[in-house]
Amino acid sequence: MNPVERIGLGLLHRLEPERAHALSLVALRGGLVPLPGPVTSPRLATELCGLSLPNPLGLAAGYDKDCVAAAALVRAGFGFVECGAVTPRAQPGNPRPRLFRLREDRAVINRFGFNNAGMEAARRRLQRRPRGAVPVGLNLGANKDSADRARDYVRVLEACGPHVDFATINVSSPNTAGLRDLQGPEALAGLIGRVAEMRDALARRIPLFVKIAPDLEAGALAEMAAVLVESAADAVIATNTTLAREGLKSANSREKGGLSGAPLFEKSTRVLARLARLTGGRLPLIGVGGVGSAAEAYAKIRAGASAIQLYTALVYGGLSLVGEIARGLDDLLARDGFATVADAVGTGTEEYA
Repeated sequence: MNPVERIGLGLLHRLEPERAHALSLVALRGGLVPLPGPVTSPRLATELCGLSLPNPLGLAAGYDKDCVAAAALVRAGFGFVECGAVTPRAQPGNPRPRLFRLREDRAVINRFGFNNAGMEAARRRLQRRPRGAVPVGLNLGANKDSADRARDYVRVLEACGPHVDFATINVSSPNTAGLRDLQGPEALAGLIGRVAEMRDALARRIPLFVKIAPDLEAGALAEMAAVLVESAADAVIATNTTLAREGLKSANSREKGGLSGAPLFEKSTRVLARLARLTGGRLPLIGVGGVGSAAEAYAKIRAGASAIQLYTALVYGGLSLVGEIARGLDDLLARDGFATVADAVGTGTEEYA
């Protein structure tokens, strides 16, 4: 982190977290943040479900909810960027305050509740974005008061699918009541089937991902894995935020909502490794949860991830962390004799048994 970035982060951390979040997006859109462009090398360049990624490090959904800064974020060093979640109708989300820093734990708790400006606003912004080498995807959500949540996912994909490179079915946010019920085998199979029908009707076929929770019991995870392997999903994102609170030190640790950041790393990586063993390489996995260093990104890959996402670590490490992790990952792959990211995928799943 350079001195200018350190000062900027220090100023943002003096502000209420949600206001700081909004100002960071304004700074990105206004060209006030130095952006290095994609970080890549022959070793880092990878393929994911037909997408060519400059490197396997992606931005997780939740930062750019309304797709306002995608044009800038693709120049921040990421190999791919996921915006959203977006719902059919605009909705305010849960009452404020709803975002809390846990500095001592290098973590965050949020209970946003899918606050966003709706699919039409997202569609207009995505339609205008310049296309480039870094894929941009969209996290699909359902309105809080929806009577048919599966239809909500379909509607968002219909509106925005033509303007993105991949889409994610989010059934794992803990901040919309009943949403995680869609992870049950029958409900999940039906949901993926309906969304996949819309995906297949688009003029350009895009990969369809499913994002799951880290708080699944072993039996439920096995049932889900069986459904996912047989479904039209192209990959799985493991995992979303957790409701667990073990071992936290920060004053805000008792706030309700989903916990992300460093404390999630072990839990989410164990789920990732178990899912890798359950799916047996039949479905690519994207590892997310607690990644804040090259070593942690490498651990996700060795646990079974073909690509990685991060978000919370940027709150504490700034955007320059993206390039640092990507270059560090390149060094670790070279150290261990791997010519590509794909060569290292799943080589350490037994470490998280």
